[in-house]
Amino acid sequence: MQITSLQNPKIKKAVKLRKRKERDESCLFLIEGYRELSRANLKGVEIVELFTCPDLFLKTNEKKLIDKIGCENTYVCIKSVFEKISYRDRPDGLLAIAKQKRLDLSYLEKEIKKLKKPFFLVAESIEKPGNLGSILRSADGVKVDAVIVCDACTDIFNPNVVRASVGTLFTQPVIETTTEKLIAFLKKENIKIASATPHAEEIYTEIDLTSPLAIIVGSEQYGLSKKWMTLCDIKMKIPMKGIADSLNVSAATTLLLYEVLRQRNER
Repeated sequence: MQITSLQNPKIKKAVKLRKRKERDESCLFLIEGYRELSRANLKGVEIVELFTCPDLFLKTNEKKLIDKIGCENTYVCIKSVFEKISYRDRPDGLLAIAKQKRLDLSYLEKEIKKLKKPFFLVAESIEKPGNLGSILRSADGVKVDAVIVCDACTDIFNPNVVRASVGTLFTQPVIETTTEKLIAFLKKENIKIASATPHAEEIYTEIDLTSPLAIIVGSEQYGLSKKWMTLCDIKMKIPMKGIADSLNVSAATTLLLYEVLRQRNER
């Protein structure tokens, strides 16, 4: 089926999914881009509708991916229509509506028994979708056992989270829970809680991070809440030699995660 009108109900439906209220009510979300859709398909994300625009395809692999997805509700859009539903500056002609699949702490309670030395990343109250997406990308890079989003400010299915994560939102377990429930879980499982703070005495590269571990990162403006800082087993600092006293949360997270990976590989 070809769509040539901006007034088509399916186009209007896709545009509405940029808003969180619409995503929450429908339990659907948008996935745009070849890499993002490839990773979603690889992990079995259920695609409800697929919109394509061959005029915007960047290479020749798009047709193979469309065939792999095998969505019955696949539509070919003219360029102006696809640009209406796209949320990218340079769309590549692939956008899907998919079903949300949310995981809570009960998932980890079952999976924890399979992990010899758990390694979690906890993101508390991250406000900017781009930062959360970048954090997910770094977490995938070091292969954490799960990313746990607690007291969420940003919807993990925000289109900009999907985009900034380059589809790594789908390649790892992403758990949503509250601070209180998560603290109880980590304490019960004897998992050390580690955070970075400018007020710590030891540099992050000088601390043993090879034990069962949860790295905690906080909001861009306020950092970690007092509750987390009080409960931390490990407090470490990232050395700052300039005027600024801290890094962007996604940059700091990347440094900490790769230090854990370095230490574990050496051991």
